[in-house]
Amino acid sequence: MTYNVQPLRTQQEINDFLFCLRRNQHAERDVFLFLIGINSGLRMSDIVKLKKQDILTSKNPRIVEQKTGKTRILYLGSLQDLIQDYTKTLDPEDYLFPSSKGGHLEVNTVYQMFQKVAKLLGRDDIGTHTLRKTFGYHYYKKTKDVATLMEIFGHSSEKITKRYIGINEDEISETLLNFRLGF
Repeated sequence: MTYNVQPLRTQQEINDFLFCLRRNQHAERDVFLFLIGINSGLRMSDIVKLKKQDILTSKNPRIVEQKTGKTRILYLGSLQDLIQDYTKTLDPEDYLFPSSKGGHLEVNTVYQMFQKVAKLLGRDDIGTHTLRKTFGYHYYKKTKDVATLMEIFGHSSEKITKRYIGINEDEISETLLNFRLGF
């Protein structure tokens, strides 16, 4: 059996996910993590290690991605109010997503949390990459700019990016439904 993580494709799916997260013991942290993820496109391994000082240096802070070692600019201007509110009680060196055991949340802990949400939602296609794919899917649907998205994700081809965000045959068929030339 292959495990195929999918994006949250509709606002209702996003709202349902948030609804479940808001019932967690650490709801404020978990909702903030989710919102950073779907609005930045970062990998979970980079999100969990963020500290207050990482995202408050500017509206477009830079981080070094763990997987690629490349510097990545975060465009967080639209989240400034949320960031300011969430971080107001944190020291600059504090992790944004602390673990109750000390340090930061582990990716596996986030995965387990998301699996509980998936179960509540009756889904088997949710994982930590759901947030990254949700960002990509909605960015593409809004802009149709696969070249910029490819650069944001660090992918080597548009084909990889489209497959990654779940632009599937049904969506391609939908775009061609009323496409006619020459008559």
